[in-house]
Amino acid sequence: MTSTDAATEGHEAAALLERTRAVVDPHLRSAVESLPGAMRRIAMYHFGWQNADGTPASGQAGKAVRPALVLAAARALGGDPERAIRAAVAVELAHNFTLLHDDVIDEDTTRRHRPTAWAVFGVPDAIITGDAMLALAQRLLAEDTHPAAAPAAARLSTCIIELCAGQQADCAFEERGPDEVTLDECLTMAAAKTGALLGCACALGALYAGAEDRAVRAMDGFGREVGLSFQLIDDLIGIWGDPDHTGKPVGADLSAHKKSLPVVAALTSGTPAAAELAALYRGPMNTAAEVSRAADAVDRAGGRDWAQVCAADRMARAVHHLSRAVPDPSTAGDLLALAEFVTRRTS
Repeated sequence: MTSTDAATEGHEAAALLERTRAVVDPHLRSAVESLPGAMRRIAMYHFGWQNADGTPASGQAGKAVRPALVLAAARALGGDPERAIRAAVAVELAHNFTLLHDDVIDEDTTRRHRPTAWAVFGVPDAIITGDAMLALAQRLLAEDTHPAAAPAAARLSTCIIELCAGQQADCAFEERGPDEVTLDECLTMAAAKTGALLGCACALGALYAGAEDRAVRAMDGFGREVGLSFQLIDDLIGIWGDPDHTGKPVGADLSAHKKSLPVVAALTSGTPAAAELAALYRGPMNTAAEVSRAADAVDRAGGRDWAQVCAADRMARAVHHLSRAVPDPSTAGDLLALAEFVTRRTS
């Protein structure tokens, strides 16, 4: 792909995400506004629609990648995207349930360039609001009259259980030494923690289009591979991302001793840089100099290059799955543009 092609697809994806927000956000906001009292206020803050004091804010409710995948999958398989809006909102609510909980677990104090919900309202209220968002997602599907609503609800529930298992594994890695986590374990964790929900989003779009089981499975496979590629890029951004774009401190994942994919690839490389990185991971990394040394060690041990190559490989696998679900490439343009967008982003 030339730089011109990449820029064109980037603009297409940005326009698609903007259209998705325009369609989905009113329904998402209406659902969030149905929450009672304090939970509504915290959720409105989390989505960027209100300030901490309850006054209106002009922030965006995220990139809307997952709801865009739901609608694009439905469209690619001949369905009416308008009829899949509830499913798209449900997926976005489920995603934001994970964000609220992840911020607590990771003790992240910033998201979308402002303090995280737990940092403003406290841990209990942030967790409870996340729980309410997940229940709200399921209620949207339970109340939907579309014939695909019931299997969609079941698939979303199964996905959330898998996602939680991935999150639990990620947390368990933190308690293990730097040389005690294998790359296969890390890939399995990332596939569950990130890939499962993107796969579910694509599968729900296929269900709402009335697609056959074979196509639903292929769409799920497409989303999962895109999700893994997404996680690989996200992990790179977590080490080398620009704080002005990410809204998080530079090297935040390293200072937190996270065993992300490029880190584990570096730690298991058997290089001198791997030993240096392991030594850094055994002690505190409280200074910018220590974080910089760790990032350099990941790079020299091959973690950065491995993650970039692996992300490209996962994208190739994603395209293969997509070709099985949508034989006519002309109808898959939106899905491909979204896939390219999430694997070429910088924040």
